[in-house]
Amino acid sequence: MQLLNTAMKAFLLALVMTITTWNANAQEQVQIGDMIPMMSYKMTDISGQQFNLRELNKDNGLLVIFSCNTCPFVIQWENRYNELYDLCEANNIGMVLVNSNEAKRDADDSFENMKAKSEKEEYKMPYVVDEKHQLADAFGATTTPHIFLFNRDAKLAYRGLIDDNGKDKNAVTEAYLKDAISAMINGEQIEPEVTKSIGCSIKRVL
Repeated sequence: MQLLNTAMKAFLLALVMTITTWNANAQEQVQIGDMIPMMSYKMTDISGQQFNLRELNKDNGLLVIFSCNTCPFVIQWENRYNELYDLCEANNIGMVLVNSNEAKRDADDSFENMKAKSEKEEYKMPYVVDEKHQLADAFGATTTPHIFLFNRDAKLAYRGLIDDNGKDKNAVTEAYLKDAISAMINGEQIEPEVTKSIGCSIKRVL
């Protein structure tokens, strides 16, 4: 019995250490000025095509949004996605939505449900599957949505929220992302460069 208890304690300690290490790695976010991680990592779009961030990056930068299908926070903010795409297109910035919810891949965040979601919301941008949340881990993305804006040098210029009012886009007082895009394009200082992301946690698996 004592041997069993010792073995069980060792197992639980190893499990806790694994979870702690994974959480620490998952939350180690890309910092302002860091290069785009994993630029060559191929992800499957809902069209069936495969893209990497190097291909999606444009002359003036790249906007990466970690998103999903059913998170209430995504549902609040997604009516801004196509507006952001149009703004990015006008300024020669790439844009992609990334679904990293591996733990829900057989349910709400299946590939088929992603296609249905994109069709329903009429997404203009690619919507790709991040298998085993590899890109989310490299970015340190924690929520859906979570915003990462990179400049023409492929360096992080802004990270965090789209704006300060997910419930009502007509009541926004701080359009963080749009302001960041404008400042970046005009060679001005982005203020703030980082805001705290708000949303559902990305559903990772061990």
